[in-house]
Amino acid sequence: MPIQVGTAPDSWGVWFPDDPRQVPWQRFLDEVAESGYDSIELGPFGYLPTNPAQLDSELRQRSLRVAGGTLSGAFSEESGWSEMQQRTSELCQLLGYFDAHYVVLLDSASSPDAPDLNDQQWQCVRENLHRLADCTLSRSITPVFHPHADTTIQYEPQIEHLLELTDRALVNLCLDVGHHAYAGGEPVSFFRKHHARIPYLHLKDVDASVTAHVRGAGLPMSQAVADGAFVDLGQGCVDFPGLARVADEVGYDGWGIVEQDMYP
Repeated sequence: MPIQVGTAPDSWGVWFPDDPRQVPWQRFLDEVAESGYDSIELGPFGYLPTNPAQLDSELRQRSLRVAGGTLSGAFSEESGWSEMQQRTSELCQLLGYFDAHYVVLLDSASSPDAPDLNDQQWQCVRENLHRLADCTLSRSITPVFHPHADTTIQYEPQIEHLLELTDRALVNLCLDVGHHAYAGGEPVSFFRKHHARIPYLHLKDVDASVTAHVRGAGLPMSQAVADGAFVDLGQGCVDFPGLARVADEVGYDGWGIVEQDMYP
């Protein structure tokens, strides 16, 4: 089975459930369908309608289906799971309605100089992810952790440690190839090495020169977005032909969500 392709609100500059500068959700859905996609990631919970019947009607009108949803939380804090539990349940209920099987997990802490986690914080990450996974997997929804730029788990050694620390039966990855390159990693070789734990990809490209300037100056990722660091696929430094070859070699049949980080 070939890779399943979709897109997400992020490519329309949507970062928050409610922001007057963002495009209306109806326009997002219209333009997704006009672009030829047949699948979407839901984006921040609450941006699209959370009433299943209403959202189902809107998607059917445009022949769209749901690939997965997203959830952010403070995974390195002891209170992480207790604060996410209700939101996790609500999102899983919505995803289950659409027979969607993935939830993308994002660390809510963001800083260009995010500190390394200590041993206690890493244990919190493990425990919070395992508890969340127990909840989602009981509903046939696979949690995939998204190493994200400007967070405490963004660099290859940090991601490797996350994989070593967590149960492969419970926790896997959403590899965002653009963010991986932004953080100085090599996404193709990383994907080759860890493809068995990567059922979900974010397909994104990044301009190396803009990235080097922003990171060298210690500026946040939001500045990189404003400066146009995230570019159309094939216009940046990510080796997409190489990624495609590896995907073919390993028989990858998961999701590939096309994104371009933007904000109004």
